[in-house]
Amino acid sequence: MRTPLVAGNWKMNGSRESIKELINGVVEGAKSLTGVVVAVCPPSIYIADVTAVTSGSSVEVGSQDACTELKGAFTGETSIEMVKDFSCKYAIIGHSERRSIYGETDEVVAEKFTTVKNSGVIPIFCIGETLEEREGGITEEVCARQIDAVFAAQGDDAFAGSVIAYEPVWAIGTGKTASPEQAQSVHAFIRQHLAKRNADIAEKVQILYGGSMNPANAKELIGQPDIDGGLIGGASLKAEDFMAVCQAGQ
Repeated sequence: MRTPLVAGNWKMNGSRESIKELINGVVEGAKSLTGVVVAVCPPSIYIADVTAVTSGSSVEVGSQDACTELKGAFTGETSIEMVKDFSCKYAIIGHSERRSIYGETDEVVAEKFTTVKNSGVIPIFCIGETLEEREGGITEEVCARQIDAVFAAQGDDAFAGSVIAYEPVWAIGTGKTASPEQAQSVHAFIRQHLAKRNADIAEKVQILYGGSMNPANAKELIGQPDIDGGLIGGASLKAEDFMAVCQAGQ
């Protein structure tokens, strides 16, 4: 039985004051939750502030990214070892914004995945198609290609102890959401594709939905057999909304 995971991706939002209020609300709200893992991924500069509040609570913390390298002359980057210094359990890898805005290729994302996994931090590996790709009927082809880049780097057991987040790019920040049936169909394909390499890992891996999940649609989405929670963007910026999504995962 897979335990649902709801992870908030705060992206580049918040101030020190607003984030303190937000994380206090999340920690308080999580006290009443059972059967769901709650995590937040703040901007890297605020990770220390957030982990100071979450320490001793049930709320886990993650990074929004990590460099392929462990140290060196890489101005502006954050290494996974630095992230580990602040007890982060997760690191988001290959988010669509990293791919589209910063030009991260499948190969670069796979290299980041390898670095993160080898460090002992759990990768939240993001995949998904653009609107053009969906309309072109190649959603499954795109997802398979992105997954296969990690298999090429890590072998058949690549996704053991990892998390996958399916994010239809056309549904991120647009207010559009894949129907539960559409989302389930892709999640089922992802699990089937993983099973070709290792059926046991495929059955155990958490596959999150990352396309504008919110309090109104979370219960129906997470209720699908292959959707194991959500990677939450906008709805994670208000503690009340985020907690409502987390409650749907119980």
